Amino acid sequence: MIQRRIKQRIREALDRQAAVALIGPRQVGKTTLACEICEERDALYLDLEDRDDREKLSDPKLFLEQFEDRLVVLDEIHRTPELFQTLRGIIDQGRRKGKRAGRFLVLGSASIDLLRQSGETLAGRIEYVDMHPLDITEVGTADNAMNRLWIRGGFPDSYLAKNDGDSFNLRKNFIRTYLERDVSQFGSRIPATTLESLWMMLSHAQGSLLNASSLASSLSLSAPTVAKYIDLLVDLLLVRKLRPYHANVGKRLVKSPKIYVRDSGLLHALLGIGDFNRLCGHPVVGGSWEGFAIENLLSDLPPRTQSNFYRTAGGAEIDLVLEFPGKSEIWAIEIKRALSAKPKKGFYQACEDIQPQKGFVVYAGEERYPISEGVDAVSLSEMCRMLANGSGA
Repeated sequence: MIQRRIKQRIREALDRQAAVALIGPRQVGKTTLACEICEERDALYLDLEDRDDREKLSDPKLFLEQFEDRLVVLDEIHRTPELFQTLRGIIDQGRRKGKRAGRFLVLGSASIDLLRQSGETLAGRIEYVDMHPLDITEVGTADNAMNRLWIRGGFPDSYLAKNDGDSFNLRKNFIRTYLERDVSQFGSRIPATTLESLWMMLSHAQGSLLNASSLASSLSLSAPTVAKYIDLLVDLLLVRKLRPYHANVGKRLVKSPKIYVRDSGLLHALLGIGDFNRLCGHPVVGGSWEGFAIENLLSDLPPRTQSNFYRTAGGAEIDLVLEFPGKSEIWAIEIKRALSAKPKKGFYQACEDIQPQKGFVVYAGEERYPISEGVDAVSLSEMCRMLANGSGA
């Protein structure tokens, strides 16, 4: 069993807020973690995908009021979004009795309905906690763990599979389930074949600037329709749009976001890449490593940290710009899948533009050493540990 760091954050959130929403894609480990918390707190667990549990809530107010002294876990809350209005009344009634925290833990497989419904009815009563797939700080670096995580991705069942073949098949089935069943729960009816084609095209463009018009032309769709489909994949926490960093530097800046399939294992399954050897010979290897590094770094960020990339029309570029809250501190991070950590000229030009307090080149080696004034070479695992330990806060 791999211990999840986020568990402590959930405990702390429950101790200060009436409702906590644990948000993450399917099969990321939300239910397993919630069941552990259930055992710790003698909580009531209801799976809203289970017909019997849904029937218990035919009169939700009458049922839930019986458990005002216990934590209630509501899994797959998006199946019964009308519950949010009831939860609001129960929470407010409990507050008048002095029961202000730890009432409900709600789990959702996507942000769409959950954020909208809870935002309308539970403002000031709910705290959100994002749950990412496994990252480097959780799996460690022993026994080739990092390459295994890169190839298989961070979904627990995929990472812990007996072999690469089993892991690959699990991910292919995961993709099929999303396309054929889950997508229709969260958005308008979208042809599964169309969305699969779009998802694969985004995989081939891993780490590139988003060009919705080009994708629309290839799919014989309008650009607004493609943009809507991409936003759905973003809301399902399957795709990331990394926004450009805007600074008043008097230069023409790139305005399009960069696009990534968030989990490297899903990226490889979409492209038919089953093992490390095939990945190393594939054109997407550089974009795959960049996306893998970015997802690991972002999963360890202190709360409210802003993440962007920086690029000018003249070629100055920084892969990841982190702007930490409170201290107004900016870090510039270059990502290289090589044992050599020497950045290109464009990185230094970009640093001159935005003047970061610290600069790093995250590379495939293990040693940390200075490259130039204000710029250090550092391994991905060490960079993640620095962020997880609050070094940037």
